[in-house]
Amino acid sequence: MTAPTVLTVLLNFRTPDLTLRSAEAALIAMEHVAGEIVIVDNDSGDGSFETIRAAAEARGWLASGRLRVIASDHNGGFGAGMNVGMAAGLASGAAPDFYYLLNSDAFPEAGTIAALRDFLIAHPKAGFAGSFVYGEDGAPHQTAFRFPSAAGEFETAARTGVFSRLLKNSIIALPVPDRATQIDWTAGASLMLRAEMIHQIGGFDETFFLYYEETELCHRAAQAGWQCWFVPESRIMHLGSVSTGMKRWSRTPGYWFDSRRYYFTKTHGAAYALAATLARVAGQSVWGLRRLLQGKPQADPDHFLRDLVAHSVGPGLKPRAPVSPFTATPR
Repeated sequence: MTAPTVLTVLLNFRTPDLTLRSAEAALIAMEHVAGEIVIVDNDSGDGSFETIRAAAEARGWLASGRLRVIASDHNGGFGAGMNVGMAAGLASGAAPDFYYLLNSDAFPEAGTIAALRDFLIAHPKAGFAGSFVYGEDGAPHQTAFRFPSAAGEFETAARTGVFSRLLKNSIIALPVPDRATQIDWTAGASLMLRAEMIHQIGGFDETFFLYYEETELCHRAAQAGWQCWFVPESRIMHLGSVSTGMKRWSRTPGYWFDSRRYYFTKTHGAAYALAATLARVAGQSVWGLRRLLQGKPQADPDHFLRDLVAHSVGPGLKPRAPVSPFTATPR
């Protein structure tokens, strides 16, 4: 019987050194896993593709047949880049049984990829399996979530205990589970997808540039009956937001607001998207009052509320045609 195959898709955008470090960790984690690694340069435009390919060749990775380096012809964001990688398939032209998505600033432990593969094999209704993620300091990252909702938007913005207790079943970020747990969605930094599911529901919606794309994919999969699981036996170290610079944002970029609005509109309709924004505004107002009365610190980037409202009016993002990752063409 042929062993199930995994295609690891490692996305690079202007982080060649980190990507090579991540690829080295992934090769170790793939040592006893049938399959390959494909590094996708997401049209970095800074020589990343050439740097990564030359280093991979010098280290013998290309000659091993276990790793390829390809390039997208445009930077369509995270989902678009991952679609290119999934479309590449195995070098033989065959489709793998599973896709493992890996960020360039994430470094899987030796058993990480096998643990996710084995979990999906053992749980045929599971379409996604995500890892336990921790930082350089060893502290766990929150990567287990409920789907966003209007109530969750209010609780997130209000940051106030009484509301959090009342809305405990709507809090989006869940405590980090200590055992395999079914959740709504998880982060795409270290995420395995069942190929059968992707054939059925399609790849990432490329209308999203960054943020909410894996949330929407998990939501679409859930509507089709697929489950998402958090698997703590699979572990990675993640630096976080290196390509996007999120940790250094002085002001939230427009694409975050656009993705948020598009997610709610696509999954619940325009009226609900408006209700979710009003709930967020109400929550922000609660926190603003606490800042005024209790001296609470600023908790959001500058002009967050103003930008939220500004991106909630007008036509919003225009949906792109549905994407099948099996028709995209890398170069």
